[in-house]
Amino acid sequence: MLEFQNVSLIRSRKELVSGVNWVVEPNERWVVIGPNGAGKTTLLQLAAAQLHPSKGTVKVLDQELGRVDVFELRPRIGMASAILADQLPKAESVADVVISAAYGVTGRWRENYEQADFERADDIMFQLRIDDLAQRTYGTLSEGERKRVQIARAMMTDPELLLLDEPASGLDLAAREDLVDTISDICENEFAPATIMVTHHVEEIPQGASHIMLMNHGKVVAAGYLDFTLTSENLSKAFDFPLEVFKMDGRWTAHAVRGRANRAI
Repeated sequence: MLEFQNVSLIRSRKELVSGVNWVVEPNERWVVIGPNGAGKTTLLQLAAAQLHPSKGTVKVLDQELGRVDVFELRPRIGMASAILADQLPKAESVADVVISAAYGVTGRWRENYEQADFERADDIMFQLRIDDLAQRTYGTLSEGERKRVQIARAMMTDPELLLLDEPASGLDLAAREDLVDTISDICENEFAPATIMVTHHVEEIPQGASHIMLMNHGKVVAAGYLDFTLTSENLSKAFDFPLEVFKMDGRWTAHAVRGRANRAI
């Protein structure tokens, strides 16, 4: 699904991503976690074929960036991000926001959709529990409802790779838990696409996630199977802060090491 070989991205003489090696297989569900400025979103933009590496090689769906028409590649990738969310027309119905992804456009114009497109949109909205919102206008939705609509749109084209950039950002506790539950359903579905989710918080790691990459300063701190890689030591290195991480009932949480919060790692 994805292969990075010694990948770096340089902007204004600064390495936003530095020397990343990474492989994502079809049946894997990855979480990428780290502080602000760690390079997580840049990494996801490379995976989405929105950016090209300054150094190294990126292969997306077995196609090497720089040697493939990205406009043919991108429809095979589903992505939900704040940048795309800002482009969605607030006066559009939820059903139209979702189905218009079939043409890769934001907003219904004069496209002709087939019956299979409508059935696909209905099915996705039902799976993500937003079918009752189909005729609501996007601008009237709560932030949590909008997040689920964005994920439904990302899945509309039946992508081979699903990318979620901080999907729970800005949500209150109840809305976050509802969304994490929705993403958990996706991750636990064996027929779902390979999935990569970026987040700042271990509490947002969905059940069904199989792998994790921890990043800081544009570099990989640790990567591998979730249960073996998400340790207090690795999380502390990623955030430059002494943290303890715990897992209970399939969910993760973390807090500062008491009495050590002001000490250097």
